[in-house]
Amino acid sequence: MEVKMSLWTLVMLLQVQRQCGTKKGPMDKFCKNPENAINWRKMEMLRQMSIRESMDKNEVLKVHQHIARFWYQAGLSFKLIKLKSFENMVAAIGQYGPHLPTSSYHDIRVPLLKKEVEYTENLMKGHREQWVKYGCTIMSDAWTDRKQRCIINFFINSQARTMILKSVDGSDFVKTGEKLFELLDVIVEEVGEENVVQVVTDNRSNYVLAGKLLEEKRKHIYWTPCAAHCIDLMLENIGKLPLIRKTIRRAINLVGFIYAHSSTLSLLRNFTNKRELVRHAITRFVTSYLTLERRHKEKANIRKIFTSDEWTLNKLSKEPKGKEAAKVVLMPSFWNSVVYTLKVMAPLVKVLRLVDGERKPVMGYIYEAMDKAKETIIKSFNNNESKYKDVFAIIDKRWNCQLHRPLHAAAHFLNPEFFYDNTNLEFDFEVTNGLFECIKLIPQFDVQQKILTECIFTRLVLKTLVLTLQWLKGKLILLKLAIKILSFTCSASGCERNWSVFEQVIVTKL
Repeated sequence: MEVKMSLWTLVMLLQVQRQCGTKKGPMDKFCKNPENAINWRKMEMLRQMSIRESMDKNEVLKVHQHIARFWYQAGLSFKLIKLKSFENMVAAIGQYGPHLPTSSYHDIRVPLLKKEVEYTENLMKGHREQWVKYGCTIMSDAWTDRKQRCIINFFINSQARTMILKSVDGSDFVKTGEKLFELLDVIVEEVGEENVVQVVTDNRSNYVLAGKLLEEKRKHIYWTPCAAHCIDLMLENIGKLPLIRKTIRRAINLVGFIYAHSSTLSLLRNFTNKRELVRHAITRFVTSYLTLERRHKEKANIRKIFTSDEWTLNKLSKEPKGKEAAKVVLMPSFWNSVVYTLKVMAPLVKVLRLVDGERKPVMGYIYEAMDKAKETIIKSFNNNESKYKDVFAIIDKRWNCQLHRPLHAAAHFLNPEFFYDNTNLEFDFEVTNGLFECIKLIPQFDVQQKILTECIFTRLVLKTLVLTLQWLKGKLILLKLAIKILSFTCSASGCERNWSVFEQVIVTKL
């Protein structure tokens, strides 16, 4: 009820009266739409504020306070304030003027939701044009709701960005690879086989089987395991190595001890200037890494805690768990193992952030990113192979069996950043073989030949002269292939997305 009242108050305060009157009339249809109103307001901000605008500061502050109150009572994430739709909402309320009735519970749950579905379907039409022109990626992301149902979300990624296609309750068949294949096959048919270049899922055994069956039936489609999931599994396997597992366990026990007692927590905040030791991230293993990293940065302060007079006088210092915590903190070998763990995990966490992000298409960068990660690990241990031998065995196993795909190699070859700088790129046979595998997926043999010819001529020209824009424009088939592959994603919806809001809107309808 309080949230509803604060929302109603917010709407009423945002209904700014126009100077021309308080009633809506025929001329109101000529008023700006919310998007234009936002652009107009930004332009107005560039001019000097008038006396009246200066006087209205208190009124603006009052409106903002009601917005904030609604935010706090609803328990919304602060990041939501950056949404374009929120900006449009505020502008629309202001454009309407006074006496705007608030939406009812039924309105926002049924008719308005249906209209939003129609709006989304209209957006999809523009996306479909991009699917036909440059191809697309089908992504699946499975999660479990509060009723322990396995919900599989399907997304379509293309140059027009990512949109959700549908959600399916897969509780009855999600563990069966053959049934998953049938579901993926139906989704491909719905999107259009000629429009689909790859299907991205996680790499559990049931999805691996489904992906292989799909590739057997659909000869021109690639199944690709989610890169973020693969790298997360690398971190999980590395975390099981004896030294790293022992280090993480000791660190977790130490943090648990400090945070379990108010006296030690107070000491921590006094000595670290209220900086926390725990940092949460996209996955459990990245959280472990970030927590270790924070602990290493606060090493001096943590050691001061357990050598201070306050700790000596604390009764916890006499208890077994307190003695063990102090022993670990003052143990040089513990901090050495923390440094070792950070050197191993940091480059892989960097790659995980790259593939799990949405700032840019990463298909053309994952190949190079993995190579650089391994090079960084080698340099950090001064080429001492005994330090990273077991780690590389884990990385190579995951890379060769799951993560290294022809599309990744082809994207590396076609990425202009590497295509133009590396004059010996065509002699990297692992990369060129991946490119040839992708070219073979193109149904038309004559198109395959043209692409190969353009690749050869492009590399020859690079060695003899600077490419001109006009010359490049003539290589439209190669250019189109590069745009198609480089625009693809290499991960599904993310490692561990929070679908709680989605559950409220969609899952009840399944």
